[in-house]
Amino acid sequence: MHYGWIVVWLTFFAVLLAAGIRSITGVIMIPLEQEFEWSRSAISFAFAINLTLYGFSGPFIAAGLERAGIRKTMVYAMLLLVFGLIVSLFMFEIWQLHLIWGIIIGIGCGVFLTVLSATVANNWFEKRRGMVLGLLMAGTAAGQMLFLPLLAYLTEEYSWRAGLYVFIGLGALMIPIIAIWMKDKPSEKGLLPYGMIKQDVSPITTKRQNPVKAAFETLWTGARSVPFWLLSISFFICGLSTTGLIGTHFIPASTHNGIPEVQAASLFAFMGIFNIIGTMFSGWLSDRLDNRWLLFWYYGLRGLSLLALPFVLEDQSYLLLIGFAVFYGLDWIATVPPTIRLATDYFGKKRGAIIYGWVFAAHQVGAGVAAFLGGYFYEIFHGYTITFISAGALCIVATLFVLSIKKIPQADVKATVA
Repeated sequence: MHYGWIVVWLTFFAVLLAAGIRSITGVIMIPLEQEFEWSRSAISFAFAINLTLYGFSGPFIAAGLERAGIRKTMVYAMLLLVFGLIVSLFMFEIWQLHLIWGIIIGIGCGVFLTVLSATVANNWFEKRRGMVLGLLMAGTAAGQMLFLPLLAYLTEEYSWRAGLYVFIGLGALMIPIIAIWMKDKPSEKGLLPYGMIKQDVSPITTKRQNPVKAAFETLWTGARSVPFWLLSISFFICGLSTTGLIGTHFIPASTHNGIPEVQAASLFAFMGIFNIIGTMFSGWLSDRLDNRWLLFWYYGLRGLSLLALPFVLEDQSYLLLIGFAVFYGLDWIATVPPTIRLATDYFGKKRGAIIYGWVFAAHQVGAGVAAFLGGYFYEIFHGYTITFISAGALCIVATLFVLSIKKIPQADVKATVA
C-alpha cells in the first residue's frame, strides 16, 4: 500500500476531530448561558469570531504549511486546540470565551478545516486526487455526525465540560500519532506521489513564490473581476445560511421550541449523513451540468427549506423534522464543488485554488455574521423565526447572483484551465 493512503487517513481523523470541536458550539451555548448568565448574543459573538478567523486564515495557513511542513503545522495546531479546550474548563468571564473560542480554537480549527486537505492531496497524489479531496471534505460532515449525539448526552446528563474532556483526550492521543507517522512529502519515504511514474518527473525546478505574496496578488486579480464578487457574495450567503445559522443555532432553536437537546443533536447528526451523499453527488453533477444552474437550484431549494423551518420546529412533528434534516443535509455542502469548478473555469487551475480560498473567506464572514445575529435577534424577538425567514430570503437572492455569472464558452474554459 502506498504510504499516501496512511497520510490521508491520518489527515481524515484530524479533520474529523477538528470538525467535532467546532460543532460543539451548538451544544454548549445554552449551558454557558445558564451557568454564567451571559447573554446569547455575547456567546454567539465568540463563535462568530471563530468562524470568521478560521475562514480568513486559509491563505496564510497555506504559507505556514509551505514553510514549516504539514507534520509540524498539524502538531502545533492540535496542541493549540487541546490547550484551548483545557483552559476553557476554567473560564469565568465572557472575554475569556471570546479569546479562547474565538481566537485560539478558531486558529486551530482553521489549520484542519481550510487548506490542509488540498495540500495533502496535491503533495501525495497525482491520480485519485479528486477522490482524496472528497474523502477529506466528508470528514467535516462526519465530525458532527459522529460526535454531536454523544456530546449532547454528556452535556444533558453531566455538564458541558464532560464533552470537552472527550476532545481533550482524543486530541492528546492524536498529537504523538501525527508526530510519528505523518510525513510532509513522498520523498521522505523514498516514493513518488501516488499514480506518478518516474518518467513523469521533470528535472527542471522553478523558484517558489512567497505564498503570502501569491495569495494577495491573486486576491488583487480576482477583486478586479465581476465573477469573483458574484461568487463571493453568493458564498457569503451560503456560509450565513449553513455553518453560521444552522451549525450554531439549530440545536438552541430546537430546544427553544420544546425539542430535547439530545433529539435535536441527533437530527443535526442525521443531516451529516446526507451531507456526505449530497456533496459527492454534487461533485459528480458539476462535471456534467452547467454549474451556475446547479448553484441556482441549491440556493433556491435551501431558501425554501429555511422559510419552512420555523413552522416545522413549532409543529414538533418528528416526521417533518426528519424530512427537513434529509432535504437540508443533501444541500448543505453541495454548493462547494460547483463553486470550486466555476473559480477554476474563470481563473485557471493554479489561481483557481487560491481564488476559492478567498471566496471561502467570504463564506466564513457570512457564517460569523449569522452566528452573532442569530443570538442577537433571539434576544430582541425571543425566537428564531425572523432569523430563519431572513436567511431563506437571502438564499433566494443568491440565485440571482449565480445566474448573473456570465457563461464561458467551453473552448475558453479548456484554454483557461490549460
